[in-house]
Amino acid sequence: MSEPTHGAIEFHDVTMAYDDRVILDEVSFVVNPGETKIVMGGSGTGKSTILKLVLGLIKPQAGRILIDGDDVTQMTEAELTAARRKIGMVFQEGALFDSLSVYENVGFRLFEQGVDESEIEEAVHRMLRFVNLEETMQMMPSELSGGMRRRVGIARALVGSPKLILFDEPTAGLDPPTARTILELAMKLRDLEGVSSIFVTHRLEDIKLLSSTFATIGEVGDVEFRSEEGNLCLVNTRFIMLKEGKVIFQGTDEELWVSEDPYIKDFFRV
Repeated sequence: MSEPTHGAIEFHDVTMAYDDRVILDEVSFVVNPGETKIVMGGSGTGKSTILKLVLGLIKPQAGRILIDGDDVTQMTEAELTAARRKIGMVFQEGALFDSLSVYENVGFRLFEQGVDESEIEEAVHRMLRFVNLEETMQMMPSELSGGMRRRVGIARALVGSPKLILFDEPTAGLDPPTARTILELAMKLRDLEGVSSIFVTHRLEDIKLLSSTFATIGEVGDVEFRSEEGNLCLVNTRFIMLKEGKVIFQGTDEELWVSEDPYIKDFFRV
């Protein structure tokens, strides 16, 4: 079987503006199958706009956006609804429904689709097992810590086994150990499940960990996280830097750290 010739996500000269304010200015990039594209930039540079465009929640003034080879900018609402089933979305605050249990939150998409209850139960069990939260199934969101809510949000995003996940600053406001747990889940999806993703973040800690550590299966079948320690370049992780609506950098972390661009150097200055 031949490999797909298109990217998981493709932006071709995409321009997005609100009134006279240009948010994205002829932005082009490709997220390859199984690749994580880490999108960075200051406030108001268009990071969240990219995620909304991928989901078809807004349409650009110009350019094309392809999801798995299909142009979402030309889709009807019904076609977009079908396309969104290929995509999982992890929000900054978890965005759980407060009145629903963890089980109902994680299975929400399947309930909406009228899937048989036994299938929903199996899927919810599997996804909560992936994020190590099976014991929370009957709990309410108010009973969970912030980090647990984020992990439940990831479980919900994974229902239906989408091959494309969008992360909107999923570690914002979390303590370092909890943030690392979220990042390790993202690495498991990237390295063990072959999931493509856009990961929006402004945290230097996220950027360093995602670009230097990979998940693998150990000798006894457990998941291990290993540092590349400068011995290799993670070929499935690339970076985009936005400034004033334009892409000013695309490439590897090795290229990013040695960039002489003043904006990039200032962005990483502690």
